[in-house]
Amino acid sequence: MPTLKIADVVADLMRDGMPLHFSAYDGSSAGPADSEIRLELVNQRGLAYLMTAPGDLGLARAYTAGDLVAHGVHPGNPYPAMQFMKDHTKFRTPSPAELVGIVRGLGLSNLKPPPPPPQEHLPRWRRVMEGVRHSLTRDAEAIHHHYDVSNRFYEMVLGPSMAYTCAVFPTEDATLEQAQFEKHDLVARKLGLQPGMRLLDVGCGWGGMVRHAAREYGVKALGVTLSREQASWAKEAIDREGLGDLAEVRHLDYRDVLEEDFDAVSSIGLLEHIGIKNYPSYFSFLRGKLKDEGRILNHCITRHHNKNTATGAFIDRYVFPDGELTGSGTIITAAQDAGLEVMHEENLRLHYAKTLQGWCENLVENWDEAVADVGEGTARVWGLYMASSQIAFERNEIQLHQVLGVRTGEEGNDGFALRPTW
Repeated sequence: MPTLKIADVVADLMRDGMPLHFSAYDGSSAGPADSEIRLELVNQRGLAYLMTAPGDLGLARAYTAGDLVAHGVHPGNPYPAMQFMKDHTKFRTPSPAELVGIVRGLGLSNLKPPPPPPQEHLPRWRRVMEGVRHSLTRDAEAIHHHYDVSNRFYEMVLGPSMAYTCAVFPTEDATLEQAQFEKHDLVARKLGLQPGMRLLDVGCGWGGMVRHAAREYGVKALGVTLSREQASWAKEAIDREGLGDLAEVRHLDYRDVLEEDFDAVSSIGLLEHIGIKNYPSYFSFLRGKLKDEGRILNHCITRHHNKNTATGAFIDRYVFPDGELTGSGTIITAAQDAGLEVMHEENLRLHYAKTLQGWCENLVENWDEAVADVGEGTARVWGLYMASSQIAFERNEIQLHQVLGVRTGEEGNDGFALRPTW
């Protein structure tokens, strides 16, 4: 029989103490009793998740499965709870003797890992069955895991723009839709798009940039995505807007694009999936698609440093399998080494925090329909992931950089004005 109280053990292992009220199914509790936000561990499976995967992975498993409930916050936007817990998701390391005492006191049966929630992807060491990391096959499976959830679900979360990347807020009170329009337009202005030009948009998602370039600038735009669901939705949107003579989206890996001599290339939210070791071939390939004076705009999430840092277990298993982040310095270096002249870079970190806030609000507003569409576990994963990401951007743990480069001609001609025009 267990001899220790669950809440006492959890509170003792928290590096800085329990920041809010915590209760467990064995009747124990810890933390401030008057806390507006309360965590409740409702069953033994949740305890087994916490004991077999201490830290963010165990917490995510228990929360996704409904074994760990946050009272006082909406599951579509657990941001207030995440603010409390952000610095408390890693337990301190107990001594060997202390660890043995905890295991015995809580019950040896809890060391048998329960099956993870169905939303969890395979650990990296088991993904070898899907191919070498960042091979065509394995990248396709990773993209399918995240982006082929449900087009209707994405419509509810992202809004009419269906833009699943950082927006650019022209004013503090701009709406999410206005900010997504401004993001696409900023990319278009940086690329110097003009009627009659040809644009390649890699990792095009639901075709937002492709449609914007065609509709607003008269550009002939080709988008490619590894998500079959995205490509299908984008094709319908292109037809609905009457842009079929200018815009096209293909279900295709960017590495399989055969056309060349584009005036511009946009990559909005793709580099996170490429793999850092593949940056040289990525930039070399895209440079080869450009004509002289052709521009490339890379827009992606970055770290605030350039050190080799592993992705957290929750993000890797539940959100972006095989995703990798690094600093803007590494990206710029790779672009330059591939023969691109880097003309401008910009950090939009706080814009992404506001974007995520808007997505969480959309999920809350559409919660019942979202749960009916994808299930409560998946909806919980999204609320948790977006709220925690908002905090990470606010705290400068991650950033969002746009890097603008050009294929400079042999005579040094780059096609830019003396000062930025955007």
